[in-house]
Amino acid sequence: MRRLRLGMAQVNMTVGDFSGNTKKVMESVAEARSQGVDLITFPELAICGYPPEDLLFKPRFIEENRKSLQKVIENSSGIAIIIGFVDAREDIYNAAAVIYDGKLVDVYHKIYLPNYGVFDENRYFRAGSECAVYVIAGTGVGLNICEDIWYEAGPATLQAYAGAEVIINISSSPYHFGKGNYRERMLAVRATDSVSFVAYNNLVGGQDELVFDGNSVIMDEKGHLIARGKQFHEDLVVADLDVESVFRTRLRDPRWRKALPVSPTLPWRQTKTIVSQSPVTGTKPPLPERQVEMRDLPGEVYDALVVGTHDYIRKNGFSKVVIGLSGGVDSSMVATIAADALGKESVIGVAMPSRYSSPGSLSDTQLLAKNLGIELLVIPIEPVFKAYLETLAEVFAGAKPNVAEENIQARIRGNLLMALSNKFGWLVLTTGNKSEYATGYTTLYGDMAGGFAVIKDVPKTLIYQLARYRNELASYDLIPRSVIKKPPSAELRPDQRDTDSLPPYDILDPILTAYVEEDKDVEQIIAAGHDVNAVKRAARLVDGTEYKRRQAPPGIKITPRAFGRDRRLPITNWFKG
Repeated sequence: MRRLRLGMAQVNMTVGDFSGNTKKVMESVAEARSQGVDLITFPELAICGYPPEDLLFKPRFIEENRKSLQKVIENSSGIAIIIGFVDAREDIYNAAAVIYDGKLVDVYHKIYLPNYGVFDENRYFRAGSECAVYVIAGTGVGLNICEDIWYEAGPATLQAYAGAEVIINISSSPYHFGKGNYRERMLAVRATDSVSFVAYNNLVGGQDELVFDGNSVIMDEKGHLIARGKQFHEDLVVADLDVESVFRTRLRDPRWRKALPVSPTLPWRQTKTIVSQSPVTGTKPPLPERQVEMRDLPGEVYDALVVGTHDYIRKNGFSKVVIGLSGGVDSSMVATIAADALGKESVIGVAMPSRYSSPGSLSDTQLLAKNLGIELLVIPIEPVFKAYLETLAEVFAGAKPNVAEENIQARIRGNLLMALSNKFGWLVLTTGNKSEYATGYTTLYGDMAGGFAVIKDVPKTLIYQLARYRNELASYDLIPRSVIKKPPSAELRPDQRDTDSLPPYDILDPILTAYVEEDKDVEQIIAAGHDVNAVKRAARLVDGTEYKRRQAPPGIKITPRAFGRDRRLPITNWFKG
């Protein structure tokens, strides 16, 4: 019986950390050897980290990437390795190296270069033109990269009909909620259509605004899941593939006696390369049973936020973060995520009460800090606010108090947080959510001031779900119940409520999803049954506050279309949707 013992290294790489990334590769290779793995794979651009963006324009970056690949080649004795790197020839390519027993056997170039959403690969790479099959340990292996697997009549199908019994796809696929299930269904279809094993090796970890969920999978030729990598954690997925089952299934499938079911005009040249002709014989160590816990919403979103926060802070060299705590659900959620991501000793909360702060706001903040075990500083802003009002009294004379006085308070708080950041080297985490960023219900240089916006892409209604979810995990009210139940308020004027300026969030958020993420126009949203005034008001607010969002700090993408990398609109724009 022909078997291939496949290992997939689901690793958390850092862009430009060639020594650290190479060390992780070597550790995974050593572990794979100890488990008798025939072929180990690594994610897309694992050598240099993903996405490298304009670092790809630096020749030294390309050279360091090549030197690191050479170290991997030199340490490949007795094992086959597939790993993503940047290949430089007449141009640069998003590539996969095929390595065996101390030699670089071949290089595959990614064929489909995504250029939508967060992807800009046409900016950097030339597309590949060869559709390769490799014989590894006597098994036909088709190799492709990330986007290549998403096309029905793409490289995977061509490779299967050219003799591939196992399709390897190395990927760096960014997370958004729901994507894992959709991706898994697609991979099952590819497996059944190609009547082959499909092994999908994904990156894990945070890189700037992106989070990669891992969740690597191996499907058999019938589309059944046979192995899975952990969500949001590094993992080495090892499985024995019964390659003979592919042959048996194809014998019973009449499609394999007919012509190739893809266009004969496809421009890719087919190649076949022998890496190791004979199956590996001898006894292999038994594989332990794998049990991987999978979370659904909102748990997977919470895990994504924790990983994204941890990796942004630690990979950028910060040891502590500081958060302005208002007693509201948003700042409470950010503090909880930060404590889970970094440890309670790395989180400092700051309460900055004003004349408009309710008594419950400070007590809720103190209870939250106690529950989380984080340090809490209390810095009243009233003396500074009075000084501002006195300084501006002559200029403001005769004008009624309005949003200017409200925003002064927010900017005082932003200044205090930035002063603490400068003095002690703490990174400020902002606390605005997606509903607020969408509508401009934020203050430039106030609550928007900071280095990282943890919940920037999380709608307000989802914030409440996350808070309840985290309390369920704790089995008590870690985030005080009063915080979750109180009406949301900025507390910048007497008896202020968010609903003074915005529709209720349960009405607003579905409108924002339709307008921002689905690009539906106002008439379409109204026709779907949403309140006419709420739709027009929301659209007006979104359209008028693009300039604010351009000045916001980066934040974690968890929805299909986030502000910044995903949604790119001009600031100067007379078109109204």
